[in-house]
Amino acid sequence: MLEAAPAPAPTLATARRGRALRRLAPWLGVVALLPLGGCGVLDHGMLGAAGPVADQTRSLFLLVCAILIFVAAPVLLLTPIFAWHYRLSNTKSAYRPQWGFNWPLEGLIWIPPTIIVIVLAVFLWRDTHALDPYKPLASPLPPVEVQAVALDWKWLFIYPDEGVASVDELAFPADRPVRLTLTSDTVMQSFFVPRLAGQIYAMAGMTTQLNLAADAPGRFRGENTQFNGVGFQNQKFAVLAQSNDDHAAWIARARAGGRTLDPAAYATLAARSVQPEPILFGSVAPDLFRSILTRNDPGLHAAHGHHAHE
Repeated sequence: MLEAAPAPAPTLATARRGRALRRLAPWLGVVALLPLGGCGVLDHGMLGAAGPVADQTRSLFLLVCAILIFVAAPVLLLTPIFAWHYRLSNTKSAYRPQWGFNWPLEGLIWIPPTIIVIVLAVFLWRDTHALDPYKPLASPLPPVEVQAVALDWKWLFIYPDEGVASVDELAFPADRPVRLTLTSDTVMQSFFVPRLAGQIYAMAGMTTQLNLAADAPGRFRGENTQFNGVGFQNQKFAVLAQSNDDHAAWIARARAGGRTLDPAAYATLAARSVQPEPILFGSVAPDLFRSILTRNDPGLHAAHGHHAHE
């Protein structure tokens, strides 16, 4: 019977290549997965704008990036060139600075940065006023009024015109803008829906405003971007831009649920907790939003009590 010849012993070079490949394999896998991880970030972020406010914000961001290329590009290009030219082995190009005044060099140092600052200032001044969060959005239809209350660790949305409320779910017709009046019943928090509008802070005892709109029906993600404790990472909410029929069905479902958001229900809701799923309330106690404001602002509370006494 013939016996198989023994396999040749691996050489030292082959063994080294094998060890090198084994060390590189995890890094090659990470590099291969990087393009897949980036797609979701772009879909949920400002670069995936789905409303007029976010679209204008994205345009400003890209414009600023294009202008700042004129700052970064010379540094990124000239640094390796200088390092290579004045390398230790290049004895013919020793660095011997001449410490004298040079008009062309001084102009190159000061004039381009000055122009860049002026151009940035013009665009930022213009778009800062255009993107004023208090500025109503142009629309033939009236805005949807929403009162938003930041809690630990959830968001409460009250619809005063419809008399309903929701927790961790902001819904509105896609063909109408939304005017949000925001406050906080705890610490300062920040309301942010990247694909629809910029962020705005909410503080206890005071209100701020934000106007936003969607280009078409869709589902978006909102969140609190201001750290406020151990449940911060879970304080996210769904934003639903709906067709008129879907929004009418959403309002009807809230009213059919039979839940009432009165002071007792609100006290339970305001306790620190992470809400596992959205909640709908079919009715809301009158002036609930104002009562949240007055109890967090002694000045408002005193003024309200003085007027009631009169």
